[in-house]
Amino acid sequence: MTQSNAEIWFIIVAMGIGTFLVRFSFLGMIGERKMPPWVLRHLRYTPVAVLPALVAPMVVWPQATGGSFDLPRVLAAAATLGIGYWTKNVLAAIGAGAGTLYAMLYLLG
Repeated sequence: MTQSNAEIWFIIVAMGIGTFLVRFSFLGMIGERKMPPWVLRHLRYTPVAVLPALVAPMVVWPQATGGSFDLPRVLAAAATLGIGYWTKNVLAAIGAGAGTLYAMLYLLG
């Protein structure tokens, strides 16, 4: 690493200020005002869009295998999706995915 400690801390502080300003521009400026129904409708889908975007890279290009296809992770993702869709229960889906992942890692290596 060729950056000095001062440069690294400057980047950390600048990124912290930047993320605060982005969040404040949405949350702080709206304040107590009522949002239109179409905005609220779109905000309901934010977790549904963000969570798969966070998980998909870990399934498709898992860091643990150097980015190569890994059957246990794909099966765990499929079990999570299936149980989540079937039961509509987040905890059951997480438990099924975790159980499938650990069982497949144990059985398949």
